[in-house]
Amino acid sequence: MNAAAQHQPSQPKPPRPPRPPRPAKRTGPAQPRTAPAEGRIAQVIVASTRAAAGVYPDRTGPLIDTWLREHGWLVLDRAVVADGEPVGDAIAAAIEAGLDLVVTTGGTGVSPTDQTPEQTRPLLDRELPGIMEELRRRGTASTPLAVLSRGHAGVARGRTVVINLPGSPGGVRDGLGMLADVLDHLVDQVRGADHTGSTAGSATASTTGSTIRSTAGPTALGTHPTDPHQTSPDQEVQHGH
Repeated sequence: MNAAAQHQPSQPKPPRPPRPPRPAKRTGPAQPRTAPAEGRIAQVIVASTRAAAGVYPDRTGPLIDTWLREHGWLVLDRAVVADGEPVGDAIAAAIEAGLDLVVTTGGTGVSPTDQTPEQTRPLLDRELPGIMEELRRRGTASTPLAVLSRGHAGVARGRTVVINLPGSPGGVRDGLGMLADVLDHLVDQVRGADHTGSTAGSATASTTGSTIRSTAGPTALGTHPTDPHQTSPDQEVQHGH
């Protein structure tokens, strides 16, 4: 090859086609797996002085939030408040806002600071004692301490269902398993729906509840103190929570 051929300039490469734009990154919270069930709105209220002060992690509120979203509820920001009157104020505010469901966790035991039942009861127009009876019955399969839970369940202003759950992860899982069997039908009844199709709905809910209990694992319904928000870390380890 002669020198002229060696120094001949190379042909320019054709331009690359433009890349397609990348999809925008999701910056907001993850969307629920299903659309909100007919606009049903719920809020979780955590009763724990130490969690409200930031010295104790909130272990039960996120469990309830996640469960509600997975069952099609639109869940408002969780309220973490100190025991006592702040619990009643938070429940009252949720009722005033016309929410369909308020679930509290914590403060249902018998320690001096456990005041959730006392803050809840005056706000209820109609009580649902069977819900708490069933929750305690299920809890005693894991620990006799479940009978010490003093929570209430009922309806406020004819539209808002209020339910007190214990403050331990095990107690909350017991409660969610129970709510899977009755919550949809309960809310429909509060809204004035008739009983048509209640048998089929109960069968579906029961299956859902069984799935939750079975996938929670053998330790999910294990022993739990009445309210671990009021126990020492050593006691929590001892009880498996």
